[in-house]
Amino acid sequence: MKKTSLLALILFALLLASAAAGVSLGSERVALGEVLRVFGHRLGLAQMPEATAGLIVWQLRLPRVVLALLVGGGLSVVGVAMQTLVRNPLAEPYVLGISSGAAAGASLFYLGFLPPLLSRALSLPLAAFLGGLASITLVYLVARGSNRMSVTRLLLAGVAMASLMGAVSSFVTFASPEPGKLQALMFLLLGSLAGTTWGVLPLPALVTLLGLGVLLVLARPLDTLLLGEEPAFNLGVPVETLKKGLIVLAALVTGILVAFSGAIGFVGLIVPHAVRLVAGVSHRRLLPLSFAAGGLFLLWADLAARALLPGQELPVGVLTALCGVPFFLVLLRRNDYRFG
Repeated sequence: MKKTSLLALILFALLLASAAAGVSLGSERVALGEVLRVFGHRLGLAQMPEATAGLIVWQLRLPRVVLALLVGGGLSVVGVAMQTLVRNPLAEPYVLGISSGAAAGASLFYLGFLPPLLSRALSLPLAAFLGGLASITLVYLVARGSNRMSVTRLLLAGVAMASLMGAVSSFVTFASPEPGKLQALMFLLLGSLAGTTWGVLPLPALVTLLGLGVLLVLARPLDTLLLGEEPAFNLGVPVETLKKGLIVLAALVTGILVAFSGAIGFVGLIVPHAVRLVAGVSHRRLLPLSFAAGGLFLLWADLAARALLPGQELPVGVLTALCGVPFFLVLLRRNDYRFG
């Protein structure tokens, strides 16, 4: 317990320091004192800061920092849910094709490739959610055998589905009659937090916090599910209902986040695994700590994306993949990567 409390304090301190760095650093650096003046002015505790500093900190960078925390945290708790669902730490939204399915659904809607009647009934976040839901449902059905989940089939089906959804997105990119929208589509495919405003934050915040809250309520059934489906059922857990609920919740959170940040991969693989090594498998501890650590990880990745190339900005999804793919391969090589 002391170890968990210490980890929580460390994560909180790092989040504060990293958020301060996120609003201070960039192509136009803002001194930390000026950042504090901006916040003090918003709280009525300080005089009005210099106009440019106020615009950069409050309107340009702080919404981006908040979105990074939401997306990183949301993808991490979805990763926890998916790993519990299949009782294997190799599962996560990107690997299982949820992110690619959400990006494909959003691409089809955004570029006008859906039937007009369907398009009028949808929005970009809803199309992303339905794309992610369709993708993970197919992957789960392929991997599910008569008596048990095949992890090998799950991973292969996830990779295949991610490739298929990526091909769909690429097809609509090349076939689109509106070249002006292609840059926004590349944002969906590669992942980016650029251009975030306060106006886009309510929906991802609501869905992400709702997902975290639901999973915390389900913490005890999730702990029981790690024992196996049959023992969980014998202990009174409605296993089939729980599995379906986890699939829908994972698609909802991932789809909404992809609609606003693009397909950012491997956060839900790296973070839960690292936190589990310190905090154990209890979901009451694992979920909030993974949420905080995931936000911290993506905030660092976004800072690196802004700093690595002078005068340019890398898609943050490129950096998470550079970290995540080697991590995935190392984890795959281990003989003891199962848990539960």
